[in-house]
Amino acid sequence: MSPSEFTLSSSAEEVIPSEFTLSSTAEEVTHGIDGSGLAAIVTGTTHGIGIETARVLALRGVHVIMGVRNINAGKIVREEILKEIPKAKVDVMELDLSSMASVRKFASEFNSSSLPLNILINNAGICAPPFTLSKDNIELQFATNHLGHFLLTDLLLDTMKKTANESKKEGRIINVSSDGHGYTYDEGILFDNINDESSYQRWRAYGQSKLANTLHANELARNFKEDGVGITANSLHPGCIGTNIVSREVGQTMPLDLRKSLGKIVVKTIQQGAATTCYVALNPKVKGISGKFFCDSNVAEPSSLGKDTDLAKKLWDFSMNLIK
Repeated sequence: MSPSEFTLSSSAEEVIPSEFTLSSTAEEVTHGIDGSGLAAIVTGTTHGIGIETARVLALRGVHVIMGVRNINAGKIVREEILKEIPKAKVDVMELDLSSMASVRKFASEFNSSSLPLNILINNAGICAPPFTLSKDNIELQFATNHLGHFLLTDLLLDTMKKTANESKKEGRIINVSSDGHGYTYDEGILFDNINDESSYQRWRAYGQSKLANTLHANELARNFKEDGVGITANSLHPGCIGTNIVSREVGQTMPLDLRKSLGKIVVKTIQQGAATTCYVALNPKVKGISGKFFCDSNVAEPSSLGKDTDLAKKLWDFSMNLIK
């Protein structure tokens, strides 16, 4: 399959179920796909599924720009990818999603580089830390998992639109959310108490940030459709991955009611955990599909809050005010 599979369509296509399952790997869901000529930014590529996402996209010929907080760790990952794939196109750029100044610097440098941008994968995230404020005095999970990506996406949109128009290839934005987006505060988003330590519950704050990822993608999709923009936006649940988050956090601090809401936890390998991201980023069956929630490389049903259009619009306005 060539990059021509990305050519823009005039309207959204019917969702075609894939043959892939929770055990499929990122290499399997992108098998035979030629991503040469495409460029992707992937955030959070020094750990877990971020590394595997960058590696598999590079394996398929995509020019990958790794947005990383630790530049030295990012360079090590890049060298490992190049050892395996000598012809890979991989760049490393510093990006701290918890700092709006860092996000602005990254976007400015990328936009001035004249590189195209077909795919944006908002993957980086933190999980259930004690209450902390970001450098911008915003609760750290909301700042890192949602707001940093919201600002990054906003600052890169003109470049993505230009790339889509000039290349006639569909742009794709992917927000890595979680099934845990349904385990949030009763009102969904604590708009009036986002930075209130007394209201903070680490796992509900995590769910709040993941809900924000899904609502952000949904509102992006609505805006793109309304404006006739050749870019899609989707969110996804990668699965429960056997990384340090699982061993350190899930085993010790995940509340029982959250475990029950997630159902039986099936721990995936990193290769399986990166599959849905790579599927939504590259597979031609996703062409024209926007505003959906994916799991196991297929469209899935988000929580009721994850489908709330009024909440999505309110979050959009709230986020816009915060990044001014």
